[in-house]
Amino acid sequence: MISLWFILNSNMQVVKLLPVRSLSCKTVAKKCRLSLEGFLQEHFISGSPVIISDSMNHWPAIDTWNDMNYLKRVAGFRTVPVEVGKNYLSPDWKQELITFSEFLGRIQSSDRSSANLTYLAQHQLFDQIQELKQDIVIPDYCFAGGGEIRSLNAWFGPPGTVTPLHHDPHHNILAQVVGKKYIRLYPASLSEELYPHSETMLCNSSQVDLDKIDEKEFPGISDLDFVDCVLEEGEMLYIPPKWWHYVRSLTTSFSVSFWWSDELNSPDS
Repeated sequence: MISLWFILNSNMQVVKLLPVRSLSCKTVAKKCRLSLEGFLQEHFISGSPVIISDSMNHWPAIDTWNDMNYLKRVAGFRTVPVEVGKNYLSPDWKQELITFSEFLGRIQSSDRSSANLTYLAQHQLFDQIQELKQDIVIPDYCFAGGGEIRSLNAWFGPPGTVTPLHHDPHHNILAQVVGKKYIRLYPASLSEELYPHSETMLCNSSQVDLDKIDEKEFPGISDLDFVDCVLEEGEMLYIPPKWWHYVRSLTTSFSVSFWWSDELNSPDS
């Protein structure tokens, strides 16, 4: 039996890795096997995040993607784009094309320096490798609002990979297949207070580095309300459109994001 001391000590070790005030305020609501009607009425219409548990148990990926030999066998010879460096806003960040086998080798490497972190991020891997696509199922929640799937992306990397604070235009279900991630979310209503970049290409990203907040340059940022969570293996997180989010992998992590538009916000409406 796991002791209370072990759980508390583990939580303390996790918090040390995270931005200031993490897991100390309001956490994201968690619901088990949330019905589609419940999702619509309680979260989709109101635009509020929720963690949904026990809705991925039937995915083959829950078992197969924890097996590096399986991943190497079905995808090892394929070439994939990866990001190298702390994150896409860092001056040392770059992109490379490598084989999936080489990527798996880097994940298993003991080199955890930020300059060498390698992340397969926001890549349409499942259009490229059908065997992996067959291991997952598009959640029914993604058909809420009568819209359509816009993008299906893979996020795969070692502990310590970070996606800096940003927002996306679509509804998003982030499914955590392997490992766990810390996620912090700010509502769209706080956009101007989160210091977005002025450049068009980066206007959906914040200038604030949550891992090292400069209070003089960005006054008031530490006082803003947010919700956060640790997304565990086998859980899904609904992120409403335009909600700002920061994501850090706490372990080796393989996630899938499902972006979809609703009927009102689809390009054809």
